[in-house]
Amino acid sequence: MQYDIQLPIDFTPCTIREVLEEQWLVPRKVRHFLRVRKNVLLNGEVAMFHQVVQPLDTLTLIIEEEDYQYQKVQLGQAQNVTVLYEDEHMIVVDKKVGIKTHPNQPTENGTLQNDVAAYLAQQGEGAFPHVVHRLDKETSGVVLFAKNPFVLPILGRLLEQKEIFRKYQAIVEGRLDKDLTIRKKIGRHRHDRRKRTIDERNGQEAITHVQVHQASKKQSQIYCILETGRTHQIRVHLASIQHPIVGDPLYNEHSRAKRLMLHAYQMHLTHPFTKDKLMITSKEKLF
Repeated sequence: MQYDIQLPIDFTPCTIREVLEEQWLVPRKVRHFLRVRKNVLLNGEVAMFHQVVQPLDTLTLIIEEEDYQYQKVQLGQAQNVTVLYEDEHMIVVDKKVGIKTHPNQPTENGTLQNDVAAYLAQQGEGAFPHVVHRLDKETSGVVLFAKNPFVLPILGRLLEQKEIFRKYQAIVEGRLDKDLTIRKKIGRHRHDRRKRTIDERNGQEAITHVQVHQASKKQSQIYCILETGRTHQIRVHLASIQHPIVGDPLYNEHSRAKRLMLHAYQMHLTHPFTKDKLMITSKEKLF
């Protein structure tokens, strides 16, 4: 695997070692192999780790596939994939309702990751989708995959540091009259393994910003912006304020809607290498 990365024009000069270790999060073992194999090039020439790189320099990393261990999955149906954004490092796709983001077993098929793997296999470049985050089976919308194990921890760090913003559409029961922020810790449900619950003592921090789009007496159309990414976060938070999502089989059991009315509508992030500002919007919408 060879990666040619041109540093952005506003890059702050530093050593190659600092780029690999602190900015690109290359594992220590892989950094060791890059150094002893002389598999780092600076503008096409073999480089030493103490060399300083400048804006618009090109760094080339040559990484052996066996240096990164990961579990491959079976190939699904490439024609099921709706691509919203793609470059050599990552791919963003639209997920349909009713399919899982990824398989739980190597032999499982029919998930979004299986289909994206089939799509990338058609390109013949050895790219493979690595899960950065997931959506619930019942939720549709924008999903980001890394196309190689090199960029995976970088995107994971952006997610952890809240530098990847996700905006959801939801339709909830009842009238919501004003915007609000829900700050309630979320933990596992004591009696149902499928569910999460509000747990202010032992739960994890969870923050959801709610923006009201349109409201009537029976239902409200809202946008939700995640500041954290807990399992079922939006679903649990909205149910906790007595405005559960329409069609939610776990937290709104009496709803008769055909689907969970929750859709990952938009994603904002800064590209980790080019520093371009990306705003990626689903081709579908709830309202």
